[in-house]
Amino acid sequence: MKVVFFGTPDFAVPTLKKLLQHPAIEVAAVVTQPDKRRGRGNQLSPSPVKALALQHNLPVWQPQRIKKDAEVLAQLRKLSVDVFVVVAYGQILSQEILDIPRRGCINVHASLLPKYRGAAPIQWCLYHGETETGITTMLMDAGMDTGAMLLKAYTPIQLLDNAQDLAQRLAEIGADLLIETLFKWERQEIQPIPQDDSQATYAPLIKKHDYLLDWSKSAIALHNQVRGFFPNCVTHFRDESLKVIATVPLGAAYMSLLPEFSSLYQTLSLSTLAAIGEVVSIAKGIGPIIQTGEGLLLLQQVQLAGKRPQSGWDFANGSRLMVGEKLRSYASAGS
Repeated sequence: MKVVFFGTPDFAVPTLKKLLQHPAIEVAAVVTQPDKRRGRGNQLSPSPVKALALQHNLPVWQPQRIKKDAEVLAQLRKLSVDVFVVVAYGQILSQEILDIPRRGCINVHASLLPKYRGAAPIQWCLYHGETETGITTMLMDAGMDTGAMLLKAYTPIQLLDNAQDLAQRLAEIGADLLIETLFKWERQEIQPIPQDDSQATYAPLIKKHDYLLDWSKSAIALHNQVRGFFPNCVTHFRDESLKVIATVPLGAAYMSLLPEFSSLYQTLSLSTLAAIGEVVSIAKGIGPIIQTGEGLLLLQQVQLAGKRPQSGWDFANGSRLMVGEKLRSYASAGS
């Protein structure tokens, strides 16, 4: 089977690796996003997919806008491949491109479609507190993740999973599911299932205001925001920006899922109603506990502006944090 691979970030790498390792698959070329400037030196760096492709001496094309790049489209037609495989490529493919391969274009999407169509399905499923997600392989059409579904694989979401944890797990699941999909599709053992548009939800690009923490929200809502938009959520501490990287919601509803924190929860005095955002306790060896609009939130890992990430305990010690101090919410969304 001859394929062209379209992909860009780390999430796409396991699938490309699986394709390259399979004796019955030939990866004829790779299409990825143009190199970007990254890091402190602002140096041009290849995408993770390009780096892997170059290790295997594959042809790599990086059109700025693939729909408008007549040269790349001509090259794709010349290859005469069976399938285009698309994993987090980052550009919309026109119907003209989708019509090039003999057996169509198959996408590996990181949600259980039709839920969480769009650019950030992993982040938004965590934000909304889902307890299960998965991978859907899909026969692409010209819409935004609207093509007919081929196969699905499921995975549970643990309460302390963050977007990075879940992406790594789903990337591996997706790689295996894609291989299974390709051969079942070739043998005509899959019947594409149209998506029910009435059940669709959208997972848009994450914007700056999505990172802003509002302590009047519940502990579980804040926890889901922190792990969903890992590691970029921010609050105000002593008029400085403080990133909140890892949290634990402390409440009776969660202790069966988090037995390692049950003894800590039991020691907390819940009789005094603290102000929203107030430090109500500092758990020895762990970190500060914050009063939210509903429930308590433990800060397990944070990062002060210009500093490295540190444990909540090291932060409390280093800043000489006191019970009764407050973390302040940023202004309303969009600021």
